[in-house]
Amino acid sequence: MNELDALWAFLVAALVALLVTPLVARLAHRVGAVDAPSDRGLHDRPMPYLGGLSILAGVLLAGAVFIPMGADTRGILAGAAAIAVIGAVDDAIDLHAGLKLIGQTAAAVIPVASGVTVEDISIPLVGIVDLGGAGAVLTVVGIVAVMNVVNFTDGVDGLAAGVCTIAAATLAVIALSLADAAVNPTSEGAEDRFAAGVLAAATAGAAIGFLRHNFHPASIFMGDSGSNLLGLLLACVAVQGVLKTAAVVALVFPLVILAVPILDSGFVIAKRIKYRRPVYEADRWHFHHRFANIGFSQRRTVVYLYAWTLSLAALALALRFVPYSDGVGNFHAGWTVVIVAFGLVAVAASVYLVYVLEILKFRRFRTRQLRREAVASGKAPPPEGAIEEEVEREVETGDFEAVDRPGTGEYEAVGPR
Repeated sequence: MNELDALWAFLVAALVALLVTPLVARLAHRVGAVDAPSDRGLHDRPMPYLGGLSILAGVLLAGAVFIPMGADTRGILAGAAAIAVIGAVDDAIDLHAGLKLIGQTAAAVIPVASGVTVEDISIPLVGIVDLGGAGAVLTVVGIVAVMNVVNFTDGVDGLAAGVCTIAAATLAVIALSLADAAVNPTSEGAEDRFAAGVLAAATAGAAIGFLRHNFHPASIFMGDSGSNLLGLLLACVAVQGVLKTAAVVALVFPLVILAVPILDSGFVIAKRIKYRRPVYEADRWHFHHRFANIGFSQRRTVVYLYAWTLSLAALALALRFVPYSDGVGNFHAGWTVVIVAFGLVAVAASVYLVYVLEILKFRRFRTRQLRREAVASGKAPPPEGAIEEEVEREVETGDFEAVDRPGTGEYEAVGPR
């Protein structure tokens, strides 16, 4: 077992997904697993679902050849196959939200029953916490949560596939490094981490192979069969490859790597709760919809969110490889500065995205509002330059506010205050 297995798993999974995806698209049309254009969607023609089946094919083939088949690995792959099939059924006949949740939970139980469970966890500033019997339950909940987080992200061509490629590749590097760093490389824990690293590499490969057909303009969607599958695989890899280690920042790794979809889901759920809407009801409050509302193309949207994800992945890798601490609470000043620099880059990326979503949103809608006001007053419309100057003045002075229209996810500027 060595890192070349991970590289080969990545390449084989990518090739399989690349070649199988067109066949899956034909199957989707035959069985009626097609997404028709809608007000909420960003596409203007019927699109086939079931892309997750090509991702599954890539992962299963690469896994069968390159991953040591212990009970836990078999459980992960069985759970992956189960959730892909459940998702495919959902893509074809649109299951009720309650049935989806039952299916997700059942699929998550399969790897957990096979040993993919967090029994204790290292929490920074707290230490190792023994989860006892609650570990299995929390692991199932965590796997289901990650499935839904990834599912929420799948709303723009190439977004979920690209973000999951970055996340899986980052988890692969971290898991393989933790396996190499084990005191006893032949121990069960080290072998689990190695298998998780290779599986993560296969997941990244399958996702990027599918991305060739899913990047804008997409010819196929991954559907629930793909988003739930990728969510389950990422969650299981995080458990086996990262969370089962004694590393102080073990819990931080998956949270940082998946921060973009986690923040997106958190924002959307908070909005739905605020306006007393069902949490499972689709809307246009996601980051990608908000970018569309301010005039971004799908490609520009995914590039921004890829860049944000990459900055957070770089932070996670820095936390793993930069020797800023000796592991017992003593920090090295020089390396700590490096870590802080990576953290500042990630924070800057986050702040910039907030700027884009809030300030550009205001500029777009305030400009429209001033034009409408001029027309409604019966006066000659002011020169375009005058409108732009007024909008810039309000932005620079902070003399504006923006409120949303509940239920639409769209935003209308109201100002000046």
